[in-house]
Amino acid sequence: RSGDSPRYPFYNAPTDVAVPAKMAKEDAKAKAAKAAKAVKKGGSKVKLLKKRFSPTFHRPKTFKAARAPKYPRVSVPPMCKLDQFQILKYPLTTESAMKKIEDNNTLVFIVDARCDKKQIKDAVRRMYDIQCAKVNTLIRPDGAKKAYVRLTADYDALDVANKIGII
Repeated sequence: RSGDSPRYPFYNAPTDVAVPAKMAKEDAKAKAAKAAKAVKKGGSKVKLLKKRFSPTFHRPKTFKAARAPKYPRVSVPPMCKLDQFQILKYPLTTESAMKKIEDNNTLVFIVDARCDKKQIKDAVRRMYDIQCAKVNTLIRPDGAKKAYVRLTADYDALDVANKIGII
């Protein structure tokens, strides 16, 4: 908008104001020093737009603050639901299980369906103080898990079965 316009009279403000000669000289020196500093600094460069090599726009990843909760969401850590008493339900006393005890040095247990072989091995060790050579498992058609616990040569399955009260 030009300064001549009657709608914008404040653009017609006078640019020449009577300034004493001494102040004008100091102003000129300060202006020159400022210009020299700007030249020395390198001045402001025109920032070029970042080159884009893909036609699709992907939103940039923004800052995600780490969680810092004010209070714990759970008051007490949950108890271990599968201890050795929960894992081993009961020993099997069928004829085939008895045959396994006598011939293969193996005890047969019905165990919790959620536990794995390592947990079964550990539970037998903690309950009866015996070492297992290996554990085989299967899921019966009724949904119960059966575990065949083969004992090491140090232990006799018949003695352990007597101690448990199977025989």
